Amino acid sequence: MPTIEFIIDNLPLIGRRTLEHISMVGIAVLVAIATGVSLGIFITQSKMLADRVLYGAAVIMTIPSIALFGLLIPLLSPFGHGIGYVPAVIALILYAQLPIIRNTYTAIMNVDPALREAARGMGMTTMQRLAHVELPIALPVIVNGVRNAVVLNIAVGAIATYIGAGGLGTFISRGISQTDIRQLITGALAVSLLAIIADFALLALQRYLTSPGMREAR
Repeated sequence: MPTIEFIIDNLPLIGRRTLEHISMVGIAVLVAIATGVSLGIFITQSKMLADRVLYGAAVIMTIPSIALFGLLIPLLSPFGHGIGYVPAVIALILYAQLPIIRNTYTAIMNVDPALREAARGMGMTTMQRLAHVELPIALPVIVNGVRNAVVLNIAVGAIATYIGAGGLGTFISRGISQTDIRQLITGALAVSLLAIIADFALLALQRYLTSPGMREAR
């Protein structure tokens, strides 16, 4: 009951923190989609390059989030952004790279070679084949990578409160520092609910972007 009362009494604040969280994750994922999809397409030209890029992205994923935030502080401090929103977004962009690059690369590589040959036989250029054949087929798998990146970033974004980035993690950090179970539960519930809503929304988008023929094949 005390937690429910706390949530009701602080709904406007929870709303503001939720918008901060969505803004932080949203910008990071949009940038990660632009860079990750482009990189995923580019590395399909070379297996050696693909292995190195995917390995590098995987290494970034192994770095604990609080350590990555700490590494960004001295790098961005000379530019006046050692703590706060900017390093948080940069860290989230880096964490989002692996699932997006990997899914893009895998999806493009798994396109049926017969479809490529048919497109080539119709006189399509490389860019036309990519835009009209390969990407439409690969899109559901790419969106699945974005789903994974979004859910991951919502969770990691909660830790960004420790470098002054705001968001829903503020309730968790204050709940721990003040030994206030109400704030701790509120923050945990809000982050979990946001992740679930985002996951289901992107799952619906993924299904919408999957052509009827591919759905039946599955």
